[in-house]
Amino acid sequence: MQSATKFIGLDVSKEKIAIAIAEAGREEPRWYGTIPHTAKALRKLIKQLGNKETLAFCYEAYRWITSMGAQCCVIASTLIPKRAGDRIKTDRRDALQLAQLFRAGELTSIYVPTREDEALRDLIRTRSDAREDLHRARQRLIKFLLRQQIHPPVTMLLTPSFHGRPAISILSDAPSIADEVSPYPCAHPPT
Repeated sequence: MQSATKFIGLDVSKEKIAIAIAEAGREEPRWYGTIPHTAKALRKLIKQLGNKETLAFCYEAYRWITSMGAQCCVIASTLIPKRAGDRIKTDRRDALQLAQLFRAGELTSIYVPTREDEALRDLIRTRSDAREDLHRARQRLIKFLLRQQIHPPVTMLLTPSFHGRPAISILSDAPSIADEVSPYPCAHPPT
C-alpha cells in the first residue's frame, strides 16, 4: 500500500456502499457519497477516482475490487479502534473513520479465503450438517420405538436394519400403532 495516494474506506451494506476518501498526507478524510451495491457501480467509481495503482480500498467488497485491478484489504471489524462512549453509528461516519485509520496504518487486515478454501469449508459444513441430521433422525426413531415399548438392540444405531428387516417394518409388530403409521410412505418398505 506504499504507492497508494488515495485511501478509500468502504462501509458496505445490503443495498449501498458508503464511501470516504483520505488523500495521502494529513488532511481530514472527505465524504464521497454512496453508490449502489453492484459491481458496475464499483467499476465506475474506480474509473472516476483515477489510476488503479494509486488507490487502496479497505473493507468488504474485496473480490470485486481486486478483479478490477485495484488494491483491497479486508479489515477485522472487531479490531477497529473506537473512542470510549462513541455510540453514534452511521455509514458516513464509519466510512470516514475507515479511510482515516487505513491511511494511518492503524487497521488490522485479515486473510481472505480463496474460492477453493470456501468450497472446502462449504463441503465440511455440509457433511457436518448431514451427520447431525442423521443423528437426530436416529434419535427420533429410537425414542419413538421406546414409547411403543419396542427396545431396539444397540446395533440398530449403526445399521439401517433391525434383525435383517427395515427399521420401520418393526412397527407392524405393534398392531396398536400400525393404523397410525400406515398413511406415511416411509412406513412401507420398498418391495
